[in-house]
Amino acid sequence: MNETIKTLMAHRSHRSYLDKELDDAALDMIIKAVQAAPSWIDGQQVSVIAIRDAEQKRKFADLCGGQKHIEEAPVFLVFCLDFYRAYLASELENKPFAVSGNIDTIMVGSTDVGIALGTAIAAAESLGLGTVPIGGIRRNLQETIRELNLPPYVFPVSGLCIGHPATDPGLKPRLPQQAVFHESTYNPELLPLIEEYNEVYANYVHERSKGKQSAKWTEGIANFYSREYYQGVGDALKKQRFLKDDED
Repeated sequence: MNETIKTLMAHRSHRSYLDKELDDAALDMIIKAVQAAPSWIDGQQVSVIAIRDAEQKRKFADLCGGQKHIEEAPVFLVFCLDFYRAYLASELENKPFAVSGNIDTIMVGSTDVGIALGTAIAAAESLGLGTVPIGGIRRNLQETIRELNLPPYVFPVSGLCIGHPATDPGLKPRLPQQAVFHESTYNPELLPLIEEYNEVYANYVHERSKGKQSAKWTEGIANFYSREYYQGVGDALKKQRFLKDDED
């Protein structure tokens, strides 16, 4: 097993950081790695905004639902799907810009962000740093868009805390590979594998909480998806011109 695979398989989410700055050279290497990642049609449909100011980090911790580790991390990155540069290219070339109302555009941009986010995590961990992605960046989208001064055709998809880990949270057990990896066609007969994983996951939670909790994996997932978790995503997509307004 090479060092890259070891780093990837040792991934864990860090929500506690040392009071230690992240040097510019490390952040520069992470961003260079992100820029080297693949993208659809070489469109490079991702932008990353670094938040380092203490007051601004406090604001984002609040906007993301009271996530204090955003304040504690020396750097909070916001990953945006970005078609503003493509819009400028279309203007320069005097071509129509058929992005609004094209759902595939959102899928392309989100995929590019996912690749970029994963690359940033791998790069940071290879430098001995800890990370945790923050989906809560979509919790208060209108305020986040204003705070980041995002132009049309740019949309915040995920945040990422990066810092020097204060503790080791340990590895979290994953689903059995047979539940995730399929040969030739999808195998929908997953309930036995999920039930098996529920036992493993509940034991993990029990041990980690020192006997105070024992939740199954399916409990957390079912509760999360029992309602629309983040409100106003559609309105924000309209504001950023990814979806057409009903009045248009």
